[in-house]
Amino acid sequence: MRRKELINVVKSRERAPLEFGTHIAEHEGDIMSIAKKEVITVPQSAAIKEAAEIMVKNNFRRLPITDPGSGKLRGIVTAMDILDFLGGGDKYQILEKKHDGNYLAAINEPVKEIMERNVEILSHKSSIGTAVSKMLEKNIGAMPVINSEDNIVGIVSERDFTLLLAGVLTDEIVEDFMSTSVIKTTPGTRIEGATKIMVRNKLRRIPVTGEERKTPHPENEKLVGIITATDILEFFGNSSAFERMVTNDAEEVLNTSIADIMVKDVVTTNTYTPLGDVCDIMENKGIGGLPVVRDGELLGIITESDILRAISG
Repeated sequence: MRRKELINVVKSRERAPLEFGTHIAEHEGDIMSIAKKEVITVPQSAAIKEAAEIMVKNNFRRLPITDPGSGKLRGIVTAMDILDFLGGGDKYQILEKKHDGNYLAAINEPVKEIMERNVEILSHKSSIGTAVSKMLEKNIGAMPVINSEDNIVGIVSERDFTLLLAGVLTDEIVEDFMSTSVIKTTPGTRIEGATKIMVRNKLRRIPVTGEERKTPHPENEKLVGIITATDILEFFGNSSAFERMVTNDAEEVLNTSIADIMVKDVVTTNTYTPLGDVCDIMENKGIGGLPVVRDGELLGIITESDILRAISG
């Protein structure tokens, strides 16, 4: 499906959410028109450290795991899986129990130890409507596209839809689609605490707020930064983590304050910004979410997932 056709389908959502899905379903197999076809993968034997470095280098949030011989999909590892492993959730037990907290030893474990094996996939014959529905239903940001031989032939993400809709959604504004119940944290939070917040709440980013402002809106807090799963992954994927380590103890790295790695010059938006402009900002800045502010105070957040919900009805 060409961009113009997709836009027309997106615009038809105002008739009814069901009709949106029905309209798109008429174009069975059009998922390959927007899927990225050059997919970087790694084998199950690749070290967790290697997977993290590839994700950081290419600004990926996920990396399919394939069989080196057949090319068949075996699993997927996401930034969230790596954060889970580094201290955010149950996968931290690999580091804590198997390696007694030895960070350097643990990150050389094969990626199969932390990858997700039950991968949500799309067929190369799937429709765009199926992709939208599955992403929203499963609350996932991307899905590999598989051919009839179970080989990966592409991957489609929320970002792909956002890029297509940049500058297009002019009648819809941020206020109507943003999330107002925002989980936030403070600059003094340790990396370990931030990873736990992200993993437990399935968040890719957390706004960082400072002191409560007494005026003009005392119920809100001042936005001072934002921390994303990618920021934490980059910290572990480059030399910064190793420079801070005196021993191989993971706690030395996990105790780092997020103030040291968070983005302080935050790209934000306001409640009246058209969603098409938000998509344009996301495309130009390479980001997946914007805090919504008023007078420097945090009101909410608008993300790629919210954009997907907007076009689905």
